[in-house]
Amino acid sequence: IGFGSGHNLPFYNHEKVIDITGLEPSLSMQKLSKKRLKESDIDFQFLTASAEEIPMKSSTIDTVVCTYTLCSIPKPESALKEINRVLKKDGRFIFTEHSRSPDTKVNKFQKSIEPLWKIIGDGCHLTRDIREILSVSGFDTQNTEDMYLPGTPKFIGYHVWGLINKR
Repeated sequence: IGFGSGHNLPFYNHEKVIDITGLEPSLSMQKLSKKRLKESDIDFQFLTASAEEIPMKSSTIDTVVCTYTLCSIPKPESALKEINRVLKKDGRFIFTEHSRSPDTKVNKFQKSIEPLWKIIGDGCHLTRDIREILSVSGFDTQNTEDMYLPGTPKFIGYHVWGLINKR
C-alpha cells in the first residue's frame, strides 16, 4: 500500500517473495520506482488506485506492507478495512508509521504545524493516532511497538510499528 518510490524493495527476501502488487495512486511516484524495479528479480505489477477502494478480490493477499502511508491517505479507516478485506485468512499486515505524540507539549506543536506540514508532506497528517485508527478498523494492536526514533525531531519522531496477523 503506497508503494511510492520502491524504497522498501531491496529489503524483501527474494527467496520467499515471489511477486508484489504495488498499490500506488501517484504516477509520478511509480515513475520514481522504475530504477529499483529494474534492479529487482521479483515479479511486479502496479495497481494505480487508492487504498480506500482496492480493486482486488477478497482474501487474495498473503501480506500487506504499509510504510509511512496511513498518515497521508484521506480516509485511513476505509483503507484499513480494505486491507483487512483483501488479506487471506492468517494473512499478515506489516506497518510502520509516525503517529500523534503522547506528549502533550509535542502534540500541541504537531497540531500547530500540521496545516503547513500537510502541504510540505504531500497530505501527511502529524496528529493521527495510528494505534487508535488500527483499533477502530478491526486490527488487534497488542503486538505493536512504539517509541521516539533516536535522532529524529519529536514532532515527527514518534513511531508505531508492528506485524498483525489477520484473525
